[in-house]
Amino acid sequence: MKDKNKIKKENRERRHKRVRAKVFGTSKKPRLCVFKSNKYIYAQIIDDEKGKTLTSSSSLKMKENALLEKAGKIGEDIAKKAEDLKIKEVVFDRGGYIFTGRVKALVEGVKKGGLKF
Repeated sequence: MKDKNKIKKENRERRHKRVRAKVFGTSKKPRLCVFKSNKYIYAQIIDDEKGKTLTSSSSLKMKENALLEKAGKIGEDIAKKAEDLKIKEVVFDRGGYIFTGRVKALVEGVKKGGLKF
């Protein structure tokens, strides 16, 4: 019998492959990719044509305790960094995660920061 956590991880990876088959970031409209662990959340803006990460942000050094607050702040931070790079619009890659909780809070922070999807 397989471990429950291993099954959950395999299912998420399968969902992510399905999403990545459809989502592709260009120079004009890069991909905003999300990864979350139990403690932290990470966001990257990636140009898939060149295979380069343009900017990234994570909650590793944040002091807040609430995970949703961290996610919202990361969203605002990545939007500010994208604005500095003159990026106004991105394609969202939810990384196989369900669009609730921290992922949704991150997106709301990004929208609050002025980035469009």
